[in-house]
Amino acid sequence: MSEPGSPGPKLLNGHSEVSKEEKDLKPQTEYEKKKQTFITRTIWTLIMISGFFAAMFAGHIYILGIVTAVQIVSFKEVIAIANVPSRVKNLPFTRSLNWYFLGTTMYFLYGESVIYYFKHIVLVDRILLPFATHHRFISFMLYVMGFVFFVGSLKKGHYRFQFTQFAWTHMALYLINVQSHFIMNNTLEGMIWFFLPASLVITNDIFAYICGITFGRTQLIKLSPKKTVEGFVGAWILTILFGFGMTNVLMRYKYFICPANDLGSNIFTGLHCTPNPVFIPRVYTFRPPLLLHSAPRTFHVAPMQFHILIFATFASLIAPFGGFFASGLKRTFKVKDFGESIPGHGGITDRMDCQFIMGFFAFMYYQSFIAVYKASVGGVIETAIQGLSVEEQVEVVKGLAKYLVGQGRVEEGVLECLVGVLPRRR
Repeated sequence: MSEPGSPGPKLLNGHSEVSKEEKDLKPQTEYEKKKQTFITRTIWTLIMISGFFAAMFAGHIYILGIVTAVQIVSFKEVIAIANVPSRVKNLPFTRSLNWYFLGTTMYFLYGESVIYYFKHIVLVDRILLPFATHHRFISFMLYVMGFVFFVGSLKKGHYRFQFTQFAWTHMALYLINVQSHFIMNNTLEGMIWFFLPASLVITNDIFAYICGITFGRTQLIKLSPKKTVEGFVGAWILTILFGFGMTNVLMRYKYFICPANDLGSNIFTGLHCTPNPVFIPRVYTFRPPLLLHSAPRTFHVAPMQFHILIFATFASLIAPFGGFFASGLKRTFKVKDFGESIPGHGGITDRMDCQFIMGFFAFMYYQSFIAVYKASVGGVIETAIQGLSVEEQVEVVKGLAKYLVGQGRVEEGVLECLVGVLPRRR
């Protein structure tokens, strides 16, 4: 009861009237919480999908930017779950060393990619040439400096924590940054090698959810209680069908199948190249085993349609174990998500746990069974710079000039100019 003179609740039809503010203070029911989470999750899913396609159509450079941002945020999230704030306060250089090793690793990996894919630019620049030719040594010395600093910062009473952080940092660098680096290489080899593996993982996750709630009965693994064997197998079959269809569409556009020889290109400007033989349909002959006397049937299939079987199978049967590994990691540290970078979804790492290993596999498979190795402008320039003396390089230039004049590609005056300007070999 309220005291005399104090403002009490007004009576309306025999019941106390509850103000709107008091209603808002009531705790949400379980249904309302799930509804709000679902709405938030759906909105951010649409935002991510829209951003993904916008970046992909805008050009390779934007995809590389997204992958770089994902690397940094994922590293931050994984490092954070193992941090002990009270210890870090007493060890001010712990976080600095984490970021130093991240920067050194990214310098090494990015440098390797830039030198490999853009030799024709890097190796002819007077400023960049020393960094390119000594890139690995510079990277190693940067790492050694961090290593020496770490040893010098060891503090009595904190050895176990510091060495644990050192090992944890290196594990994060390998599982996140090294693997995602190959996703960047996939993008430079051709947009299809980025988009196809990523889309296979995403659709497989969706198919596994749909099949699981539809006819899933048998638990697949204890780390993820909601995963079922039926959903796992059903998603595998549907992912293969999706892969066949998506590959058939992407192979028709050079923007997807050509290497990124121009980082300024986009879906409107397109790219131009000689397609990899894997995208060119071949004629196959098939004779039905039960109809030996019938005429053989021929059909046209691009070899990529066979390769997609392997990609879809890995995305369905192996890549999910990246998610199971992440689930085990979160259970170890007793956290629900790696972070809160994406509202309704958790952290970036929660969404990328399967993508890292899938991108790594896609690069290894492409380099082993699909890539066509031939002489490139950058490769020839690298060989000439590193394997020939200056006088021999001059002779190569003169020889190429003579060849081009003979073929009618350049005027004879160009050759005369080169002969007059370039010194003769002694």
